[in-house]
Amino acid sequence: MSGLQKQSGYTLIEVILVVVILGVLAAVAMKSMAQVTDTSRTEETKLEMIRLAIAIAGDPDRLSGGVRSDYGYIGDVGSLPSNWDALVTNPGYATWDGPYIQDEFATASANTEFKLDAWGSTYGSPAAAAFSSTGGSITITRKVANSTADLLYNSMTCSICDLNLSPPGSIWRDSVKVLLIHPNGSGSMITRTAWPTANGLIQIDSIPIGRHRLQIIIIPENDTLRREVSINPGQDAYINLQHFADVW
Repeated sequence: MSGLQKQSGYTLIEVILVVVILGVLAAVAMKSMAQVTDTSRTEETKLEMIRLAIAIAGDPDRLSGGVRSDYGYIGDVGSLPSNWDALVTNPGYATWDGPYIQDEFATASANTEFKLDAWGSTYGSPAAAAFSSTGGSITITRKVANSTADLLYNSMTCSICDLNLSPPGSIWRDSVKVLLIHPNGSGSMITRTAWPTANGLIQIDSIPIGRHRLQIIIIPENDTLRREVSINPGQDAYINLQHFADVW
């Protein structure tokens, strides 16, 4: 008769302890995974908000001939978009030249994904100098500019003289007319007219950002100088204009 062999197993306490440890590890792993997911969504949202800001006010790094050429929706229309749809669908403006952003996940006629952050929440209104994402655990804010005034109400100063660097003076100042043509914010263009001071200075304010047309009409010469002027956010533009003839 062989001897009895004692077989030992896990006690109930050991089983419970293992279950508890596995539960703790699972909780830690899930929390870590949630943090990774939240971080990923945060970065995805930030990148999309950069694209939206560029769609609204253009890309300052996009140049043509060394001069900024992209001013987005505002540069074409002269106002902030009243809603996000205006960036992809023409609200009825002749100066609109979009779409200014493409929905990478659009299917058929649907084009709404660009309006949602990575958590599925709609971004705050674009009709301001900044907008926000509130879908995550913290609010993410993206500035388009320091203020609405920096986008819509800038100024331009011109200094005009003739070939001999002479300003028109008090006698000839009425013979120079300056026209600035820019979007009026409602889908059309507006022509702003100004006359220089005796020392040749012309100032025009309340100008939206963009690349705008400038015409200087020299009445005695029956001649028109044509230029383009870049109006950047919060920066007063200055242009020095010299006529090629000895006018004054």
